[in-house]
Amino acid sequence: MRIDLNCDMGEGYGAYKLGLDEEVVRYITSANIACGWHAGDPMVMDRTVRMAVENNVGVGAHPGYPDILGFGRRSMACRPDEIRNYMVYQVGALMGFCAAHGTRLRHVKPHGSLYLTAVEDEETARAVAEAVVSVDPGLIYVALAGARGRAMARIGREVGLRVAYEAFPDRAYTPEGTLAPRALPGAVIRDPDMVAERALKMARDGRVTAVDGTEIELEAGTLCVHGDTPGAVDLVRKIREAMESEGIEVRPLWGA
Repeated sequence: MRIDLNCDMGEGYGAYKLGLDEEVVRYITSANIACGWHAGDPMVMDRTVRMAVENNVGVGAHPGYPDILGFGRRSMACRPDEIRNYMVYQVGALMGFCAAHGTRLRHVKPHGSLYLTAVEDEETARAVAEAVVSVDPGLIYVALAGARGRAMARIGREVGLRVAYEAFPDRAYTPEGTLAPRALPGAVIRDPDMVAERALKMARDGRVTAVDGTEIELEAGTLCVHGDTPGAVDLVRKIREAMESEGIEVRPLWGA
């Protein structure tokens, strides 16, 4: 058994720092790096790619809506051609920093509201997938694990991309298999032992318990921990220790 551990990183901006990237990077195998439109800027992107390379962590692009004030978590009414070009612009920018640091971009994971819209809306999902494959058909496309993410994954495969299913041990799930809205109490899980237990269940059993006790089936190739969650370092360290204690190999997406 094997699993990838990913984290959203490089989400500072200018003088503002967000997340515990320097500490978290020691425990993950893939980094989803903000590309400047919901967070990040050229200096932050440069530092974060360099840090990932130094820690042998796979680099992925984390593009979102042009929404710095809302951190990319607000829905935006964008045409498919706008979404495609927004994606190409952001992924291309991060590819430039990868080239400057002698590494390759390995995967693309949409951020925030763009990710959730792609899960629910096939037109958005197709625009995102077509943008990724137009830049580099060898990139891995990260899609939500479970029944609700199947359309997003199917479209990725239709355009010729390799797809990796993603689950979130530090987020609560609805009975329908989507992430509970952050505004709901308990939507973000902060207890390291609970998060590690959920991560093990996802990786080993392919299941997660929803907020109402429903057991949801999901097949995950990568698990995400949010770097801006309080105690993120303890969460990801506990997950890594739990995986290794159960004999589950932790390795990057591109090496799977």
